[in-house]
Amino acid sequence: MSLSESEFTALRATIASRGTARMVLVPVVILGWGCLAIVVVLFGDLPVAALPPLAILVAGFEAINALHVGVERIGRYLQVFYEGTPGGPAWETTAMAIAPRVRGSGVDPLFTVVFSATTILNMTTALVPEPTPLETLVIGGFHAAFLVRVARARQVAGSQRARDLQAFQNARPARPVTNHEPSQPLS
Repeated sequence: MSLSESEFTALRATIASRGTARMVLVPVVILGWGCLAIVVVLFGDLPVAALPPLAILVAGFEAINALHVGVERIGRYLQVFYEGTPGGPAWETTAMAIAPRVRGSGVDPLFTVVFSATTILNMTTALVPEPTPLETLVIGGFHAAFLVRVARARQVAGSQRARDLQAFQNARPARPVTNHEPSQPLS
């Protein structure tokens, strides 16, 4: 197997494993959040106790976002550097071409609805011990900041493919370099 075949195979495997990791991570994060949120509701005396469950949501979302960004970036790399030759791979190009035309295929790879809903539900746990107006403002501010982060990440994810595709096309050398041909003469 050539170096380029090994690279292609490894990168496709990376896409698959990161996609699986995202699907496993979401329920794990929600379960962890739920367990801690229940503890906060049952035993939390201070409204600030709602922040550790929020931290679980933030960490989980950031991990899922990082996995998604990486998968998309690898996909665009494969599209630019491996696709477009007769008989060569074409998954990334084909998937990108049909995506806007397939009605009802609006998948949310960042699970923004799930994270937004759980964040709002988490804010209610801060209201159980009757917070002061200042506590409500501060705790609500942390929750609002995370909701803004989720919305912003969703917006950025919506345009990532096109941006990454353009960046890789701009980075592609004018003449492809083979595995055994150095780009600079050896001295």
